Amino acid sequence: MKTIDVKQCAEQLRQSNAELIDVRTPVEFREVHAEGATNIPLDRLDPKAFVDSRNGNSGQPFYVICRSGNRSTQAAQRFLDAGINEVVNVEGGTSAWESAGLPVQRGKKAISLERQVRIAAGLLVIVGVLLAMFIHPCFMGLSAFVGAGLVFAGVTDTCGMGMLLAKMPWNQCSSTGSCSV
Repeated sequence: MKTIDVKQCAEQLRQSNAELIDVRTPVEFREVHAEGATNIPLDRLDPKAFVDSRNGNSGQPFYVICRSGNRSTQAAQRFLDAGINEVVNVEGGTSAWESAGLPVQRGKKAISLERQVRIAAGLLVIVGVLLAMFIHPCFMGLSAFVGAGLVFAGVTDTCGMGMLLAKMPWNQCSSTGSCSV
């Protein structure tokens, strides 16, 4: 998989008409994104459809970015799996882009998907423990299920809860750019 650091990517974007695809949720994108980036959320990414829509830019490299590099790595792998080799992953994501002092566009603040996962997981564990204490011990299974899911997410670098939360209405924006948050 080809990678590039944020400064090199910014220079490539300045020198050519290359595309920068941000694969975060629409709400995360609205909060802050690299100037010139286009939002195509990871859960809606169709590599073939994207390449077909490039209007004469096929064969030229394009860049994928997210918040820290995890989702963009997954997106780049989807392109590679589809036989599309022009994809380049931006190391460090939007966090590194912003830290490097590169131009960003800012919008309304939002709770990041990662924080939403931590909040939901913690809340489910607490609810499971309280239900087990006051209703029935079998509810401890809820906490165990969440713990197993977190271990699975850590081992596979795939978070089912994150994918589910990304589809929630508060993480969506309409085509006019207005978001539910």
